[in-house]
Amino acid sequence: MAPTIYTQYGVAMVAIFFFIFWCSLWLLHLLAIIYGKFRLHQKPKPQLGDAVPLPGVTILKPLLGIDSNLSSNLETFFKMDYPKYEIMFCIEDDTDPAIMVVKSLMDKYPSVDANLFIGGSCVGVNPKINNLHKAYEAASYEFILISDSGIRMKEDTLQDMMSFMSEGTALVHQMPFTQDREGFAATLEKIYFGTAQSRIYLVADLLRVNCHTGMSGLMRKAALDEEGGLKTFGCYLAEDFFIAKSFKDRKWRIRICSQPALQNSGICEVNMFQARLTRWAKLRMAMLPTIIFFEPLSECMLIGALAAWAVSVLFKWDSLCFYLIHILLWFMCDWLLLSIVQNGTLPFNKFDFVVGWLFRECSGPCLFLHALFNPAIRWRSREFRLAWGGIAEEIKPARVDSYRIHKPYLIN
Repeated sequence: MAPTIYTQYGVAMVAIFFFIFWCSLWLLHLLAIIYGKFRLHQKPKPQLGDAVPLPGVTILKPLLGIDSNLSSNLETFFKMDYPKYEIMFCIEDDTDPAIMVVKSLMDKYPSVDANLFIGGSCVGVNPKINNLHKAYEAASYEFILISDSGIRMKEDTLQDMMSFMSEGTALVHQMPFTQDREGFAATLEKIYFGTAQSRIYLVADLLRVNCHTGMSGLMRKAALDEEGGLKTFGCYLAEDFFIAKSFKDRKWRIRICSQPALQNSGICEVNMFQARLTRWAKLRMAMLPTIIFFEPLSECMLIGALAAWAVSVLFKWDSLCFYLIHILLWFMCDWLLLSIVQNGTLPFNKFDFVVGWLFRECSGPCLFLHALFNPAIRWRSREFRLAWGGIAEEIKPARVDSYRIHKPYLIN
């Protein structure tokens, strides 16, 4: 008799855990929708006039190869409405075709302070840090914007980011999103970044939890130099997370601005996007091992099934009916959140959203399992192994001559 009582008690406790976890996810949904409506797409705050001029910004752009959108994406940085900034393009290989794209834009906009750095420095295993290090050391201004090659800027984006850089803030970053593009892969990307990613990102910012992704972040250079500069984080692949962590550990604030980052890579394929999500999952598992247990439970299909079982145990409700209602409500909340993040007409219809949403929700747990059982990380042609804590070791080290140092090409 006693074992049966203990078994029933254990089952009830497990059911209570899953039900509470399910409730917490719905609270997260509601917080993301409310906070997103309040936080995103604000107009930049009015400036204080000439008496308080905007500070200068050094923009670091790491480049590797070209795609069909690279030139138009980079051109948006030459056309920003900001009084004082410099752009430093960083290219590791002197045969990279991106060099010609950058030079043509520098010739087209001679009034913009733009420099081209060819060649990197070997300061760690992180290819991005190695590529940026020389330009970082040569930065002229007190604020650094690190922006990935596929990011597209609006004219007032830099103003928007700077308007959130208060005295106690060391990092203002953009929430990841995507530019409107055609095709199923583009739809899938927009759905992911506008629902699953933005839900976590918005609530993390609200609760002041580190959620920095690194694709577009404005940093206070003095705060970064206190830790030894950018090269200090060259031992990590997820340098963005650890840079933000170092700020928070020293009581600096990190914030998102009101404009999401518009990713606009010219190469948009489902398999490449899924490989990217898998790589991010591997990084999260190495940095925060508890993710291995909790992240799969945050997926709609899995937590819905577990919660349906839980309510059948606790309240004797019909589990199938509960599960279907759960999926419908989750779907509707995601549509609402995506509409808030988009702040305009979506580039696809509701049927496309249904197909893309179901594909994302069903494939998410599979990608996580793949990341769990294949921990090695491939970044372009290189492969890395992560230790617990996020420190990376390259499995196949690059040749020494891949870090050739060249004098930068300057026009201003």
